[in-house]
Amino acid sequence: MKARILHNPRCSTSRAVLEQLRAAGIEPEIVEYLKTPPSREELLAMLVAMEAGPRDILRAREPLAAELGLLAPERSDRELLDALADNPVLIERPIVITEKGVRLCRPAERLQEIL
Repeated sequence: MKARILHNPRCSTSRAVLEQLRAAGIEPEIVEYLKTPPSREELLAMLVAMEAGPRDILRAREPLAAELGLLAPERSDRELLDALADNPVLIERPIVITEKGVRLCRPAERLQEIL
């Protein structure tokens, strides 16, 4: 099985999910999304595949989210998606893509849904 992980090596959950993939015999394509951020179109495609909205992958604990006013309920999906594309630090991680689907693997056990 092929897999791709939007990964932050500084994140313990992201490291745990990467370990789970490898334990399952999968060597994923690792995308350090802070160095190589996904485009707005890629983010949108992942959200569609997850049946989720931008708020679902917004890293609300990141101070920049509050600074940009992204936690306000009146912010539109378009505004949130633009902010995620412009500021990849706001993307919650890890996001894993396999042929069985796309998941924000937080908690790490969500990975099992797409293996």
